[in-house]
Amino acid sequence: MFFNKTWEDWIAQYATSHQNPINRFCHTIGIPLIASSIPIFVISIFVEGLWIVPAAMFVVGWIFQFVGHAFEGKPPEFFKDWRFLFVGLRWWFAKIQGRA
Repeated sequence: MFFNKTWEDWIAQYATSHQNPINRFCHTIGIPLIASSIPIFVISIFVEGLWIVPAAMFVVGWIFQFVGHAFEGKPPEFFKDWRFLFVGLRWWFAKIQGRA
């Protein structure tokens, strides 16, 4: 449970604004770029000059997200509810497993 909803409920609601194939493709690329940029950024604290890699991954990942939503014609879910920032990665895992 996450804020009185199951993860399946969150993912199902998230999926309603991710129907367009181009948006789904953009999220398939963008979400892992954003998610993987975070641990790489932590590592970059200890490796001089590495910060540019996770910064670029983070920015490019968000560009993919917003381009996808332009094709979808709907704003990102987190504009309505910030908790959806935590749902995207779960949706991505469900999608690659064929469940979303």
